Amino acid sequence: MSGAQGDITVGQLLLAEYQVVKDEQKARIGFRDNLLYVTLAAVAALVAATAQTARASMLLALGPVCVVLGWTYLVNDEKISAIGAYVRGDLGPRLAELAATDERAASATPSAFGWETAHRGDARRRSRKVIQCLVDLVAFCVVPLAGLVVFWADGEGGGLLLALSVVEAAAIAGLAAQVVGYARPFGRG
Repeated sequence: MSGAQGDITVGQLLLAEYQVVKDEQKARIGFRDNLLYVTLAAVAALVAATAQTARASMLLALGPVCVVLGWTYLVNDEKISAIGAYVRGDLGPRLAELAATDERAASATPSAFGWETAHRGDARRRSRKVIQCLVDLVAFCVVPLAGLVVFWADGEGGGLLLALSVVEAAAIAGLAAQVVGYARPFGRG
């Protein structure tokens, strides 16, 4: 595999690929985690504006804001999990196979990047996944639904705003289903 000086080996290419996908995963983790803070700030700003103007119809903005931010959060979370699965199931085994130097090591199931698998065996992982699912549901679904309930209870707004609120409720319910669906099985990610 190694030829003249300056040639690139398959192992070097796999390590370079690993670094690129881990950099992408790291960037997505930072972006995803910041989306929760952005959501909290947006919700606080909308609630404050609603309180100052005493117009419950302003709470209708919670739905689109939380659905867009929640969907973006969910997509990034899925890509983070997909990168981890790719490293564990494809890239790591290929690199470990290249690194195996004797017949016994080559015939055993080689592994590389042990942390990619080891951290998934934590006894409290399932409870953390359940709690994270609940946090995601509260941040992106329960809060805008509460805003809709306040809007509906206020009775302000005409038929168009009421129709819009029903569409928002459906979008929020759809997002909630996706949040729960992506959290299953809780062993994923």
